[in-house]
Amino acid sequence: MKLGCEARQIEINVPSREALFRTVRKNFETHTGFALATINLDHLTKLPVDDDFLAAYRAHDLVVADGRPVVWLAGIAGKPVELIPGSDQVLPLCALCAELGVSIALVGSSDAALLGATRFLQKAVPGLDVAYTCAPPYGFDPEGPQADLILADLAQSGAQLCFIALGAPKQERFAARGRLKADQVGFASIGAGLDFLSGHQTRAPHFMRVLALEWLWRLLQDPKRMVPRYTRCLNGSIEFFVDMLTLLNQFDNAPQRNSVHCLQIVAVDPVGPTLQVHCPFCSSHTHCSHHPFKNFCLAGIA
Repeated sequence: MKLGCEARQIEINVPSREALFRTVRKNFETHTGFALATINLDHLTKLPVDDDFLAAYRAHDLVVADGRPVVWLAGIAGKPVELIPGSDQVLPLCALCAELGVSIALVGSSDAALLGATRFLQKAVPGLDVAYTCAPPYGFDPEGPQADLILADLAQSGAQLCFIALGAPKQERFAARGRLKADQVGFASIGAGLDFLSGHQTRAPHFMRVLALEWLWRLLQDPKRMVPRYTRCLNGSIEFFVDMLTLLNQFDNAPQRNSVHCLQIVAVDPVGPTLQVHCPFCSSHTHCSHHPFKNFCLAGIA
């Protein structure tokens, strides 16, 4: 499943939890580093306008879907993926580490949250070794000299998995830097995951997550930060879905429809929606005047 216009495209290359854990296990066993990103709607609003964030994302080895809108879009595109929130993978990944004798590291949040998360994880996962923790100071540059010092200490610690809780885009940029400076370490960006484990933030109740209402819980918990974020996400979603439905209607009503022609949404760019379609009116695989969105990037799929 590819997201974004061609020039700024990101691919969800791990469609399921089973595939994720199979790959991570293999990497641990072969001492191969990796970077895991969990793409969501907020990331999709930032990637088209943030070159550093885009470059960092493209340096990640594994990308999964974090957020139901991303999962829904993948389903519409005929490229189903599982919902794999970063916060939900911390305990299972730690269990895998304990099983294989792999040490972990925690980077981000605050000293108090790291201490609380360490205690929680070691109690929840017997035998888990937390080899390194670090809470970078405010204003931390994820690609600066201080980041390199942290990565050097991390590499020396023996940890093979580092959970990063710095928020986007900082955590993804730090992970991309880590792939260069600590190439035997796996990096997993988990947002507020450590704060949830330590009790410094309260995650939405399970029933709200099942009903896809976690966004509402977070909005009520921190409206000052979440209102601007969700406004950006909502604007991008509305524009995309309106364009998508109009194009679907245009395609369904097209004369001379050939059964080998198919409509498949393979890209989403909240700044400028990108749909790919084989023109039912002609043989065009590029921009075509028959389409209502001829100014967007259109390509053919047969």
